[in-house]
Amino acid sequence: MAECGRRGLSLLEEARSRYESLQISDDVFGESGDDSSENPFYSTTGDSNSDNYPETNPDDARAGETRSQSCGPPGSVSNGQAQEEGWSDSLQDLSVPHYQDTHGPTQKMSATATAMDFFQLFVPDNVIQNMVTQTNMYAKKYQERFGSDEGWTNVTLAEMKAFLGYVTSTGVNRCESVLSIWSSGFFSNRSIALKMSQARFEKILKYFHVVAFRSSQGGSQGLYKIQPFLDSLQQSFASSFRPSQTQVLHEPLIDEDPVFITTCTERELRKRKKRKFSLWVRQCSSTGFICQIYVHLKEGPGPDGLDTLKNKPQLHSLVAKQLCQNLAGRNAIIFTGPSITSLNLFQEFEKQGIYCCGLLSTRKSDCTGLPQSMLINTEAPQQRGQSHIKMRGNMSIINWYNKGNFRFLTNAFSPTKEGVIIKRKSGEIPCPLAVEAFAAHLSYICKYDDKYSKYFIFHKPNKTWQQVFWLTISIAINNAYILYKMSDAYHVKRYSRAQFGERLVKELLDMDDCSPTQ
Repeated sequence: MAECGRRGLSLLEEARSRYESLQISDDVFGESGDDSSENPFYSTTGDSNSDNYPETNPDDARAGETRSQSCGPPGSVSNGQAQEEGWSDSLQDLSVPHYQDTHGPTQKMSATATAMDFFQLFVPDNVIQNMVTQTNMYAKKYQERFGSDEGWTNVTLAEMKAFLGYVTSTGVNRCESVLSIWSSGFFSNRSIALKMSQARFEKILKYFHVVAFRSSQGGSQGLYKIQPFLDSLQQSFASSFRPSQTQVLHEPLIDEDPVFITTCTERELRKRKKRKFSLWVRQCSSTGFICQIYVHLKEGPGPDGLDTLKNKPQLHSLVAKQLCQNLAGRNAIIFTGPSITSLNLFQEFEKQGIYCCGLLSTRKSDCTGLPQSMLINTEAPQQRGQSHIKMRGNMSIINWYNKGNFRFLTNAFSPTKEGVIIKRKSGEIPCPLAVEAFAAHLSYICKYDDKYSKYFIFHKPNKTWQQVFWLTISIAINNAYILYKMSDAYHVKRYSRAQFGERLVKELLDMDDCSPTQ
């Protein structure tokens, strides 16, 4: 018994050492619960938290059971054809080249740096000044067409910062209506309400614009009202932080606040318009820093012709290429969900020096070129932790059983190396190293998303460009907090994510007392 205990402990320590980088910001929001010190390796079973990953459904893993046992998903190849194309049970050791980049913040922030200093790495004064100019231009044109607005005066830089601060405060106080600040109700906040009248705020809200008018070269692109801001944000993300070798492509949680959904009336739900866009991100799996964003409009024209694609795997493949266009030659490892995972995409990425590990679904994934025998569930009983692997070149397809069949496609991890999933109740479950890596990195991102969703800007405008704008501002604030956590300033005043947001609001409002409420 003692020997088994020591063996279990050594396995856990070995697994933790392999993914030590995940501990950089394990408590990134300063509010982790009792499980923050537990191991970060969560099982990918149907009853585990790993299935809460946005692209993963426990039913996907068992989808093969509903299919004919004699054929696989569309595009998959028969056993004979698979052998002809090089898929074999003979496995070879594989090593990924060394990561060709450093990782971490690109500039050292002083120990006295404020929340505003970190936020302005992404949204500097010149960007806010452009909002001032565009808002005033729009207000002038609007009044020329519809009549003068006697209550309007041109907005200033200080007022625009205050405007951003008021809307940002909805993510701190978790209040959907920003106008509640000036009310006498539960969400009223007299301390910040005095900085600007409600009437003035509503005037700025009425005319607020990032791009007032369509450029003659802008065509009919649906996001022209914020595209320059998105481009600036992308550049600032890339220039401020270099991600680790392991990164994740996924859709972050941007659905409605569940508290609002359960408390609002049916009439309010009917009034709420369905979101008309999807947001994809490339995210550092060691820190949670979102390195790149891609917005796809579900309706109307969009860049790169993505709006014309009806085939979801094809659409998601093109989105993945957009998100990874700056990674060529760096030997990065990308983790993907079922809708992105495909043999053709992974092979194309490998030629560019990008390596992948993705979860496969017989319903959501493009299974073209994959052997049918690996995509069909067998009737024979299987033991927990049992796996079957086929290999072609550097590409491995894994069928791993853990209360259901889970399939992975990877060229980033050697199929001959074994890992372990360690569950608090079930103990050790053997698995290929690729499965352990996927569970570790994706579980961390899921944990990040669970906490990130708490700090959305709750203001819900009806216009799509405004929804995208405030969502990306939320991402910028979270990225700013991650850089704060990795700086010397954090060791001076250890603010939680909520305190950091509260401090940022007060600094945007230029309030003398910027210390957060304890």
